[in-house]
Amino acid sequence: MSHGTGGSPWTYRGMAAYLARAGFVVALPEHPGNSRSDNSLAGTAANLENRPRHVRLVLDAVFEDAQLGQRLSPGRVGVIGHSLGGYTALAVAGGRPSSFPNESPDGQARAVPVVRDPRVRALVLLAPASPWFMAEGALANVDLPILMRTAERDEHTPAMHAEIILRGVPHPQRIDHRVVPNAGHFSFQSPFPPAMTRPEFPPSQDPAGFDRLAFQPVLHAELLTFLRDSLG
Repeated sequence: MSHGTGGSPWTYRGMAAYLARAGFVVALPEHPGNSRSDNSLAGTAANLENRPRHVRLVLDAVFEDAQLGQRLSPGRVGVIGHSLGGYTALAVAGGRPSSFPNESPDGQARAVPVVRDPRVRALVLLAPASPWFMAEGALANVDLPILMRTAERDEHTPAMHAEIILRGVPHPQRIDHRVVPNAGHFSFQSPFPPAMTRPEFPPSQDPAGFDRLAFQPVLHAELLTFLRDSLG
């Protein structure tokens, strides 16, 4: 699971626990340089390069782990990404991103060197951020089943982000896409404790009338069905 920019993997704790109880091994990396603990690389080409590598390194560690490795099925990996985590999932699944001029020290746009991980067989994209894949053919190698959920009232990744993905992959019919009515960008995260739920903390907030707590079981069930069907 790949968290959003400046975020934390623990904001998806409910989703992770649900999948673990269903029999999945769930890895929750915190992206160095782009998390709530250290956000020094936010908005840089280095961060775009690092994030997919983090996922590959985590997969290496999990498959090589003495306890977990022997319990895993090779080649049956799904990557779940929210917001910039959606970018990360697409990059590790074969996407070829390009940075923007403002993301590089020299002010030049350039291709971001990322490596596809063939172990990844399915993607879950939640309010994905995708403008780094606008170039022709940038998503041509992302040919695998995708479950994509976007938010009707997303203030950070509006509809054009999903459109880039739908237009860019070679087989858009392999994407199960649904716009969640009245949801906001952060509605895919676990509900925050009452002490943290306040207007000045945007990740804890949803559009008026949206019930994040009630939505979570629906989202989790959809993810579980998709991952079981896609990974076998």
